[in-house]
Amino acid sequence: MIRLIESYLGEWKTSKQRKPLILRGARQVGKTYVVDKFGGEHFKYYLKINPELDNNLKSIFQSKKPQLIISELSALYNIPIIAGDTLLFIDEVQILPEAIEALRYFYEDMPGLHVITAGSLLDHTLNEMPSSMPVGRLEFAYMYPLSFNEFLLANGQQGLLTYLNDFNFETPFSNALHQKLTEYLRLYFYIGGMPEAVKVYVETKNLIEVEKVHSQILTSFKYDFAKYGTRRQQDYLNDCLEYSALHAGKKVKYVNINRNVHSSYLKESMLKLELSRIVHLVRRTGSSKIPINQYVDKEAFKPFFLDIGLMCHLSKIKLSNISDLVTDFEGALAEQFVSQELLSLFGFYEEARLYYWSREAKNANAELDFLFQHSNNIYPIEVKAGKTGTLKSLQVYLAEKVEHTGIRFNLDFPTVGTNLSANIMVNGEFKKLDYSLISLPLYLAGGLSKVLNTLKT
Repeated sequence: MIRLIESYLGEWKTSKQRKPLILRGARQVGKTYVVDKFGGEHFKYYLKINPELDNNLKSIFQSKKPQLIISELSALYNIPIIAGDTLLFIDEVQILPEAIEALRYFYEDMPGLHVITAGSLLDHTLNEMPSSMPVGRLEFAYMYPLSFNEFLLANGQQGLLTYLNDFNFETPFSNALHQKLTEYLRLYFYIGGMPEAVKVYVETKNLIEVEKVHSQILTSFKYDFAKYGTRRQQDYLNDCLEYSALHAGKKVKYVNINRNVHSSYLKESMLKLELSRIVHLVRRTGSSKIPINQYVDKEAFKPFFLDIGLMCHLSKIKLSNISDLVTDFEGALAEQFVSQELLSLFGFYEEARLYYWSREAKNANAELDFLFQHSNNIYPIEVKAGKTGTLKSLQVYLAEKVEHTGIRFNLDFPTVGTNLSANIMVNGEFKKLDYSLISLPLYLAGGLSKVLNTLKT
């Protein structure tokens, strides 16, 4: 299975500014698989150690001398550790904070040695690390489930992927291509991008087996909850987990999670799920210019789940329900999909953050699904599950912020509408809005940056 982050790891390997790398991401998004593949293909020697499986490692990493550490590791595992020839991978590193602290010494004293670390609950450990955290002496990379493009690649659809990558408005899609891409989109809605689920589908084409994988992954998440606190706190986490799947894209209202629990406990649980990267919280911002995070309301956020396939499983949605995308849940699925695709557009070195905009006023509410920054511009995004739907919120945003270009994702063919107009109520008065609309099918969400570069908006 090919993951796009592999090319980034290749760049890291040859970079003169390379530092020890911490690979961050939720449980089972493929971190270990990617590093195993990278180590086996690009290095003469590859040593993977796991403090969860080997208690001897704790005593070794008590030392602050990297030469002594690698000497003992090399003897213990009988693998040469040579700068430039060996990749040292410390998996499940959250079990051993001393190994994280040791990264600074590897950077300072052995900069030629390639070191990668990863872990399922690593962000909790990093959040609790004392001042000995080696800031400035390491770098981060971020992993997510397979994007739609990676899903196509895993299913052997290189032709479709090439066509998507080469898309421009001068050569629109044929009905046949649009239909085939829409079919794979619907399949992705159900299977999602968790590597094991995709692997099982590719090998068996058995959707029952995919459901089993989803169930096992979600069970592993819940087992992790035992590491977060008391039984009651675990129950809160489970409540928030299920709420996030059933209410993706909806502003969090704690009373709807559990009216018998104080909101502060539920908020803490939601933030822990975010720290575990099981949930991505999209926060409200009032910004229409860069920086996009200038006017963020930290108390207003919408949850999106780690993976659309896991979300469907928790929501009891079967493939037969979404073959025509006519369920009551269709809007949430479309928004969930776009959220994952927008996250995939960030650089692997960036901790991705998504934002939305809303106006809450008596008889004049408006809410945009996402704001997306491209270059130094911010674009409002509306997501529609079908081929039709009003653009009221997008038009309100453009009129209020005096902007002129909006983006819509739906199931229709791609188009660019210019010289559009609407009369919009702004501050109690009607205002004529002249604007352009970039309308893209959902399956092109992962190509948004390329589309904007092509249009030079």
